[in-house]
Amino acid sequence: MGNKAGGGFPPGTVPLDFNGLKLSSLEFLMASKKGKGKSKSNQSGSPPHNGGDGNQSGRTGHQAAADQSDEVAIDATRDVSSYSGAGVNAPAGESSIRGDQVDVKRRRMLVSGASVVGGLGAVALVAPMVASMSPSEKAKAAGAPVEADISKLEPGQRLTVEWRGKPVWILNRTPDALGSLETLTDSLSDPSSEVDQQPEYARNETRSIKPEILVMVGICTHLGCSPTYRPEVAAADLGADWLGGFFCPCHGSRFDFAGRVYAGMPAPTNLEVPPHKYLSETVILVGVDSEEGVAA
Repeated sequence: MGNKAGGGFPPGTVPLDFNGLKLSSLEFLMASKKGKGKSKSNQSGSPPHNGGDGNQSGRTGHQAAADQSDEVAIDATRDVSSYSGAGVNAPAGESSIRGDQVDVKRRRMLVSGASVVGGLGAVALVAPMVASMSPSEKAKAAGAPVEADISKLEPGQRLTVEWRGKPVWILNRTPDALGSLETLTDSLSDPSSEVDQQPEYARNETRSIKPEILVMVGICTHLGCSPTYRPEVAAADLGADWLGGFFCPCHGSRFDFAGRVYAGMPAPTNLEVPPHKYLSETVILVGVDSEEGVAA
């Protein structure tokens, strides 16, 4: 119940003024019931009045009603005092409820804020990891197809371009170089290019799209060395039977003008022919298959 000095009453009750004592409707009802109970108890213990003066009887009845009202007021005061002293304070209770509601809202706000901060922290942590797993622009550029202009490439000359970090040779073979390919079949380890070291359109004697233009990766299939271009025939350091081609000085592997390895050499397979296509008569695109699109 509210504090009468402060004028506060519980919600839903009506303030009453009884003999100068301000009570709520609920308090007065409780006190009245208690007072009536005491009054009935007193009346049951009082002897009945017989006869007597009518005025005296009226005054006696009026006095009894006044006494009863005083008892009700006293009981109400006592009940209000005991009721208020129980530590129940309606406005304070309302304030406590409002405080709990504010605390719940604040708690939700803090939880939401912490979740947002945690999510941002997770994103900030994961983003660099994802970025580090993605290929760099340099790596993308290195793996992209490469155009090569062969308009000025004379017979017997070689042009080198870089594709995926590897040297790619483009050789304009002379008629003599092309003629030597037919005479070396018995001296080669894989003359028909049965091992998959070239696209299907280059699985032929010249290992090329156009017979005179050879496109080949310049890395030895043994230990990754780079062979040298040796077009001279019967070179002193290579022997009288040398008809020209490529020689790896690291371990002595020999390859003909089509990049086919000689039998008995350390290199196990022919040199690799990369995917390529002609954009025009004088422009080659390395890294894109002639028939199947971009190389895997």
